[in-house]
Amino acid sequence: MSDPQREIWAGDPLLLTPEEAARVLRVGRTTVYALLKAGDLTPVHIGRSCRLSRAELERYVKQLEARSPRTPNGRRRTSRGQNGVLDLIHNPPDGT
Repeated sequence: MSDPQREIWAGDPLLLTPEEAARVLRVGRTTVYALLKAGDLTPVHIGRSCRLSRAELERYVKQLEARSPRTPNGRRRTSRGQNGVLDLIHNPPDGT
Protein backbone atom coordinates (compact mmCIF):
# COMPACT_ATOMS: atom_id res chain seq x y z
CA MET A 1 0.00 0.00 0.00
CA SER A 2 1.45 3.41 -0.89
CA ASP A 3 1.70 6.28 1.57
CA PRO A 4 0.62 9.65 0.05
CA GLN A 5 3.14 11.53 2.21
CA ARG A 6 6.03 9.42 0.94
CA GLU A 7 4.85 9.83 -2.65
CA ILE A 8 4.96 13.62 -2.27
CA TRP A 9 8.50 13.61 -0.86
CA ALA A 10 9.75 10.83 -3.15
CA GLY A 11 9.95 13.14 -6.16
CA ASP A 12 11.33 15.95 -4.00
CA PRO A 13 9.10 18.71 -5.37
CA LEU A 14 10.44 22.10 -4.40
CA LEU A 15 6.99 23.60 -3.87
CA LEU A 16 3.75 22.04 -2.65
CA THR A 17 0.15 23.07 -3.12
CA PRO A 18 -1.76 23.81 0.09
CA GLU A 19 -3.55 20.47 -0.37
CA GLU A 20 -0.24 18.58 -0.63
CA ALA A 21 1.13 20.49 2.36
CA ALA A 22 -1.97 19.51 4.34
CA ARG A 23 -1.33 15.83 3.59
CA VAL A 24 2.32 16.14 4.60
CA LEU A 25 1.42 17.88 7.87
CA ARG A 26 -1.53 15.50 8.35
CA VAL A 27 -3.98 18.33 8.87
CA GLY A 28 -6.95 19.51 6.87
CA ARG A 29 -6.70 21.80 3.88
CA THR A 30 -8.69 24.44 5.77
CA THR A 31 -6.10 24.37 8.56
CA VAL A 32 -3.31 25.11 6.08
CA TYR A 33 -5.28 28.07 4.69
CA ALA A 34 -5.89 29.32 8.25
CA LEU A 35 -2.16 29.07 9.01
CA LEU A 36 -1.43 31.03 5.82
CA LYS A 37 -3.96 33.72 6.76
CA ALA A 38 -2.56 33.97 10.31
CA GLY A 39 0.97 34.37 8.95
CA ASP A 40 2.22 31.15 10.53
CA LEU A 41 3.11 29.78 7.10
CA THR A 42 4.67 31.97 4.42
CA PRO A 43 3.61 31.10 0.87
CA VAL A 44 5.41 31.50 -2.42
CA HIS A 45 3.26 33.10 -5.10
CA ILE A 46 3.83 32.29 -8.74
CA GLY A 47 1.30 34.27 -10.70
CA ARG A 48 -2.00 33.54 -8.99
CA SER A 49 -0.81 30.20 -7.62
CA CYS A 50 -0.04 29.79 -3.93
CA ARG A 51 2.64 27.23 -3.01
CA LEU A 52 4.53 26.24 0.14
CA SER A 53 8.18 25.24 0.15
CA ARG A 54 9.37 22.11 1.93
CA ALA A 55 11.74 24.31 3.92
CA GLU A 56 8.80 26.44 5.12
CA LEU A 57 6.93 23.37 6.35
CA GLU A 58 10.04 22.13 8.17
CA ARG A 59 10.55 25.59 9.73
CA TYR A 60 6.94 25.61 10.95
CA VAL A 61 7.22 22.14 12.52
CA LYS A 62 10.51 23.06 14.25
CA GLN A 63 8.83 26.20 15.59
CA LEU A 64 6.00 24.09 16.99
CA GLU A 65 8.46 21.69 18.60
CA ALA A 66 10.32 24.58 20.23
CA ARG A 67 7.07 26.01 21.64
CA SER A 68 5.80 22.73 23.09
CA PRO A 69 6.40 22.71 26.83
CA ARG A 70 7.73 19.47 28.25
CA THR A 71 7.42 18.12 31.74
CA PRO A 72 10.48 16.85 33.65
CA ASN A 73 9.78 13.29 32.44
CA GLY A 74 10.09 14.46 28.81
CA ARG A 75 6.40 14.24 27.95
CA ARG A 76 4.49 17.13 26.50
CA ARG A 77 1.88 18.81 28.61
CA THR A 78 -1.63 18.39 27.31
CA SER A 79 -3.18 21.37 29.07
CA ARG A 80 -1.98 24.82 29.96
CA GLY A 81 -3.18 27.55 32.24
CA GLN A 82 -5.68 25.45 34.18
CA ASN A 83 -3.94 25.41 37.54
CA GLY A 84 -6.90 26.81 39.50
CA VAL A 85 -9.72 24.90 37.81
CA LEU A 86 -10.03 22.21 40.47
CA ASP A 87 -9.88 24.83 43.22
CA LEU A 88 -12.97 26.50 41.76
CA ILE A 89 -14.85 23.20 41.77
CA HIS A 90 -14.09 22.55 45.45
CA ASN A 91 -14.30 26.19 46.57
CA PRO A 92 -16.81 28.08 44.38
CA PRO A 93 -16.40 31.90 44.40
CA ASP A 94 -19.90 32.46 45.84
CA GLY A 95 -19.06 30.33 48.90
CA THR A 96 -21.55 27.53 48.27
